[in-house]
Amino acid sequence: MKAIVTLNAGSSSIKFALYELSADGLRFDAGGKIEEIGTAPRLRARNAQGDVILQRNWPQGNAISHEHLLEDLFAWAATQLGDREIIAIGHRVVHGGAEFAAPRRIDDALLEVLEALIPLAPLHQPHNLAAVRALRALAPHLPQIACFDTAFHHELSALATRLPLPRAFHDKGVRRYGFHGLSYEHIAGQLRAADPERLGGRVIAAHLGNGASLCAMREGRNIDTTMGFTALDGLMMGTRSGALDPGVVLHLQMQLGLAAQEVETLLYKKSGLLGVSGLSSDMRTLHASDAPEAAEAIDLFVRQAARQTAALIPALGGLDGLVFTAGIGENDPVIRARICESLSWTGLSLDTEANQRNANVISAKQSRILVRVIPTDEEAVIAHHVVQLIRPTGSNFQ
Repeated sequence: MKAIVTLNAGSSSIKFALYELSADGLRFDAGGKIEEIGTAPRLRARNAQGDVILQRNWPQGNAISHEHLLEDLFAWAATQLGDREIIAIGHRVVHGGAEFAAPRRIDDALLEVLEALIPLAPLHQPHNLAAVRALRALAPHLPQIACFDTAFHHELSALATRLPLPRAFHDKGVRRYGFHGLSYEHIAGQLRAADPERLGGRVIAAHLGNGASLCAMREGRNIDTTMGFTALDGLMMGTRSGALDPGVVLHLQMQLGLAAQEVETLLYKKSGLLGVSGLSSDMRTLHASDAPEAAEAIDLFVRQAARQTAALIPALGGLDGLVFTAGIGENDPVIRARICESLSWTGLSLDTEANQRNANVISAKQSRILVRVIPTDEEAVIAHHVVQLIRPTGSNFQ
């Protein structure tokens, strides 16, 4: 038996999954997450049945590096898989630029190109690539595959990628790229399987989590999206500001004296839900708080999500379906209900009971818009891309 490992390495977390590969295809074996890297790292893994099979906590303040944690994780994966051989590792890489529309096997040349894109994704790209380097040192013989969050958006029209700047800047790569593409690719696939007729309709997918964006799709193909040049654009997020009047950035630097790096830290790490509430970037914490600032942060998040959803409808020429996904989208009926209430003018109405239990379909029978909750699975998308890229013609890996 063969196996594939998928990794999504961020600044303070590493998501991972193990897949068994046989003649019958891919089968999820186990997966989990290492959280709070840099403060008090903790690891939890579950098997395919959802049972916790591994928990580990490191002491608070223990400055354990990503590389050391990956080494521990890789050793556990080898134990978990037993005699099943790991044949490849698939990575989520946030930015693939304008060049890469499909997964690529990682080599020195590709790493150099992806490193040049770090300024466009400073919160994610350095950690994505650090994981690649760590595993190259740990297991140099293993193929590593980069799966790009921007790839799904390569179908955007020329008009949808252009920013209203002089053309010379567009030619230098200053354009809209779009992100969360692996998540939207999964949603498109799920719609294709569950509702092929609606897939041919006009659907907006809302990836609402610590990072948040929207994607307008027709026939499963991307028409427009809220994230643009960087993953800072669009919706208000956990710690990211989302779309701003560019004059705000000029004011912060020219009038208030903030250096460029200070502005970067402010917009990426100190804004959004955290900045407005002054309390937390976690929607669950804000729901539990009586502070008026927490309520205002939630109100602003809902307002912006509804506003930008409505703004995508003209690009589709109407709306047939709305899909909620990611942490907030999948698990927060209050936020879903409030966003949908703001969109009731479209003919959308919710089934309150279905929404409360996070059902697959949460719209009421009389609703003109079909509203779904679909859990995202970026790891499965990565694993399937890895298989397609490395599988020898006519081979079943047996």
